[in-house]
Amino acid sequence: MKTILIKLRDFFGNQSNTPGEFQFPIRYKLLLITSIVLLISMSGVIFLASYFFRKDSEVRVKENNIKINEILSLKVKSDLHSIKQDVHITASAVLRSTQSANSIAKELFEEDQNFVFIGSFDSSFNPKFEVVNDQFLEKYDYQKTEVKSIIKNIQPKLRKSFSGTTLIWNISPFFRNPILCISFPLSETKDTHTILVTLVKLDSLLDAFQTSGPVETFLVSEDGSVLAHPDAKVVLSGINLNDLPIVDRMKKSTVDNGQFRYENKDGESYLASFKKLGFGGVGVISQVRESKIFEEVNNIQKRNVYLLIVSLSLSFIVVYIFAKSLSTPILKLVDASEEIRRGNYHITLHATTHDEIGTLTKSFVSMGRGLEEREKLKDSFGRFVNQDIAELAAKGKLSIGGKKKYCTIFFSDIRSFTAISEKLQPEEVVEFLNQYMTEMVKCVQETGGTVDKFIGDAIMATWGALRDHKDHAIASVEAALRMRDKLIEFNQNRGSAKKPIIKIGCGINTGYVIAGQIGSSDKMEYTVIGDSVNLASRVESFNKETHTDILITESTYHEVKSEFNVVSMGEIEFKGKSKAQKVYAVLGKKSDVNAPKNLVELQKLVGIEVTSKKGKK
Repeated sequence: MKTILIKLRDFFGNQSNTPGEFQFPIRYKLLLITSIVLLISMSGVIFLASYFFRKDSEVRVKENNIKINEILSLKVKSDLHSIKQDVHITASAVLRSTQSANSIAKELFEEDQNFVFIGSFDSSFNPKFEVVNDQFLEKYDYQKTEVKSIIKNIQPKLRKSFSGTTLIWNISPFFRNPILCISFPLSETKDTHTILVTLVKLDSLLDAFQTSGPVETFLVSEDGSVLAHPDAKVVLSGINLNDLPIVDRMKKSTVDNGQFRYENKDGESYLASFKKLGFGGVGVISQVRESKIFEEVNNIQKRNVYLLIVSLSLSFIVVYIFAKSLSTPILKLVDASEEIRRGNYHITLHATTHDEIGTLTKSFVSMGRGLEEREKLKDSFGRFVNQDIAELAAKGKLSIGGKKKYCTIFFSDIRSFTAISEKLQPEEVVEFLNQYMTEMVKCVQETGGTVDKFIGDAIMATWGALRDHKDHAIASVEAALRMRDKLIEFNQNRGSAKKPIIKIGCGINTGYVIAGQIGSSDKMEYTVIGDSVNLASRVESFNKETHTDILITESTYHEVKSEFNVVSMGEIEFKGKSKAQKVYAVLGKKSDVNAPKNLVELQKLVGIEVTSKKGKK
């Protein structure tokens, strides 16, 4: 995924130096938007046109199928009735006349040469007469015995006609020509014990099913076998089409016509319709492959797609030329904004157009100058005011007034600072203090604290007052321990009169304070006040009597006891407190195996000399 983004960035001209930042130039946005609009609109037109054309074609095919079925069913029904009527008349004449059956049937054979055989049988299949068309035998080289043998072989199937049913059956597989067998009772009401059987050539029916175009029509019998089909080979084979869904639907249908869309076993879709003749269980079926009827629809879609590609290409060229003239000054503004983001506010841009972009360029240059002045002011302001407060004030998020906050207050002080400063020149005092303060302030800021103020050589800091801090007590003790380590490192190259060893005391208390901007109408500063602040200051002073460097109150202890090892210094009475306060000396983090194990090791580590016992303050 990363590789793809890099390639896209290179193609579209990523101007950003920020890792992982992906820019999409406006010229390509215009190209993309134009392309999308054209693509959606033209694709919509193509889709809708194709959809309605497809629907219209489908409706026309269905209507055409129905018309073909109606016409063919009328013709087939008429032909079959005509055959049945001719056979009935001829058979009745034979059965009533004393003339030979051959002489009477000869007239029918001469009139219609499609008749191959006419016969009459009783319920025991004893023939009352059997006549074969001699011209058929001679033309196609058949013997009378062959035809009569075939009739004998199909007698079990013909037995159904004794129940009053007309049977129509494709008997072509027994011959080398398409032949239809029709059997029906001599009389459907009076004499169902005598049936008439005829064999008829299918030439005329086959001609009717030779339709042009993509529509395929065929005639099926009650048992699903093909009676007539455009392909004579199908008729000669006597294929059964019961596995064809449209045939199955026709056989199960309670109405005489219907339409159906189906897929064959090869996955080809067909639109098909059927029409029952109401005669011998025969039905006409018309079907057409969807791929054939929708071929022209697909061709139109292809042509429209080609037109879409050409239109998109032309649009690309026109929009690209326009977008380039529009985006070039914008890209310069992008480069300028990147320079401002890096902190370079002095930019040199010149308006090259007299439109909105030209106005924007002038405003952008003016904005850069304003930001440069603001940044200089902020930097200067931050040197004299807490940096966090300076940022909040610059953003307008520093509200006037006070809030009650639960936080941790920290005080630190340099031991014997007056004696140290008397041995140094004023500029040396300032230099040494700046070095010391720089290292100590880093410890506060790295743990999420805020330096409230500097009181001479003392530092006052808070955690959770200006900004919310979930573990403000733990963070303040962590800052004090970091100060201890930094001070040990700071003192390594010191020990002379000009660079005396520095020792400090830290006091930490957790409690409620009033935090806000306090002062006069002419000068205000953000700070915290309250009894918790006073207690933190007095605890810091008590380090002198306990010969320790970090003391915490009981309220802070309950917040940090799971993280740090401490030593109880007992209950101490402080000024302003009605009851004695428990105070604890911090040895180090529980996870630090090198931390002091007791007060003796602590005093040795930080260089505290025990000269007197602790007292009360």
